[in-house]
Amino acid sequence: MSEFLSAYFRRFGTEAYSYQTVLIELLLIGAGVYVVLRFLRGTRGAGLLKGIGVLVVASFFIVDVLADRFGWQRIEFLYTNFAYALLLAALIIFQPELRRGIMRLGEARWLRQWTSDVDRVIDELVASAEHLAANEIGAIVAVEQDTALGALADAGAVIDADVKAELLNAIFHPGSPLHDMGVVIRQGRIAAASCPFPMAEGDDLPTDWGSRHRAALGLSQESDALVIVVSEETGAISVAQAGRLERHLTPEQLGERLRTALQSAGGDEKQLLDTAPSRSEAEPT
Repeated sequence: MSEFLSAYFRRFGTEAYSYQTVLIELLLIGAGVYVVLRFLRGTRGAGLLKGIGVLVVASFFIVDVLADRFGWQRIEFLYTNFAYALLLAALIIFQPELRRGIMRLGEARWLRQWTSDVDRVIDELVASAEHLAANEIGAIVAVEQDTALGALADAGAVIDADVKAELLNAIFHPGSPLHDMGVVIRQGRIAAASCPFPMAEGDDLPTDWGSRHRAALGLSQESDALVIVVSEETGAISVAQAGRLERHLTPEQLGERLRTALQSAGGDEKQLLDTAPSRSEAEPT
């Protein structure tokens, strides 16, 4: 490894290894690593990536430094095959993240194409959440952003109607045939209801979380959607985004988060979730 690095740095300044070329390459590599880490932030893949990184670094040190120095040829042979096996295992382990990335490439909209007034949509969503919370009616609504939720909408009951608080309240009213599962908001309209959202998994989740909170967290891990949840047990309003769930919001705080997410193209996801105090206690649905 030391010989390789020495030979690499000696080639600096030549036509093939000009300082400008190397700088551009390093910037591109750094940008690629940043995009991958940002994409995996808040998902189960982030922890897996860290574990694989530690394993690769440790294996490289043992094989390239110790094995080369002491002549451990068998370990070098096993390491080469182990590296190929690790690559195949990574494709299997990161299958959900790879699938999500391919979906984003195929479905991402570079320009937001809302067909109705954003403020009106936000006011209707807040009014509905306030009504549902006051009456302790469970609900879950996903507001699409850059990652399209067309596949989820197609799996539910297509509605394609203006966002109205009265319509959302009727959908989630107990006894309604569409009250189970979630509603998808696309381009300022109610695209579909009774849509199945992916459930979050993990031993670290509170045991008394219900299906709505797990579904909200699961969808936020697989897309950049902002997911609104109303607890059926307590009437508490929650918001999930970027793999995080913030609970016990007031209608005013919900409106602020919606405006931050829907009116600021490319806004900071962390800022969207960190502007209000969080609650640590678990909450059932």
